[in-house]
Amino acid sequence: MRQIVLDTETTGIDPNEGHRIIEIGCVEVIERELTGRNYHVYINPEREVEAEAITVHGITNEFLADKPKFAEIADEFFDFIKGAELVIHNAAFDVGFMDSEFARLKPVRKTADHCGVVDTLAIARKKHPGQKNNLDALCKRYGVDNSNRDLHGALLDAEILADVYLLMTGGQTALSLDAGSGDEGGIGGIRRLSEDRPALAIVHASDEEVSAHDEFMSMMEKQAGETVWSRLQ
Repeated sequence: MRQIVLDTETTGIDPNEGHRIIEIGCVEVIERELTGRNYHVYINPEREVEAEAITVHGITNEFLADKPKFAEIADEFFDFIKGAELVIHNAAFDVGFMDSEFARLKPVRKTADHCGVVDTLAIARKKHPGQKNNLDALCKRYGVDNSNRDLHGALLDAEILADVYLLMTGGQTALSLDAGSGDEGGIGGIRRLSEDRPALAIVHASDEEVSAHDEFMSMMEKQAGETVWSRLQ
């Protein structure tokens, strides 16, 4: 499976009000492996970037003045994503902007007609209901380093989202249970432990720890009745 983890930055929040894409960042993933093949471009939106948007991504009108227009990069961008499954955080936002940009050109292209779309925000909300599920919160939850993310940036955010997505949907990027493969711990085999390895140390609770545990369980039984632990004992 070929997936493209994608993010955009824009001049504002609503394409129906004429706002445009100013940055696209894409990271290629094939069979849950990062390939190192990316697509990244800044775009002249042919309009002003709102001040509030600049505070989010730091991309100024002056910086974008000499960048290509979307029409100039549309074909290469489309060729990069065509046929792939797009992995996007809050997909409706980015896809809405992409469709708005493609609608300005001939032939008109609609993202969903050429790509699958996976919304990582929807996945996160299902896995973690009632919790914060923005990208920073997910980085903290899954231990992904986002220390370089002072401002939003399409390529950086796509790279971070790729790590979050792989962890959130299973963690391992590849696994084989073929015991006869002969691999010693690499992808495609099981790592066998040596039979003469040192025995694992057994650490017993001290008398003080046992006493503290019994006291805690006694308190629990007074509050909630018989516990599973007391039945096991």
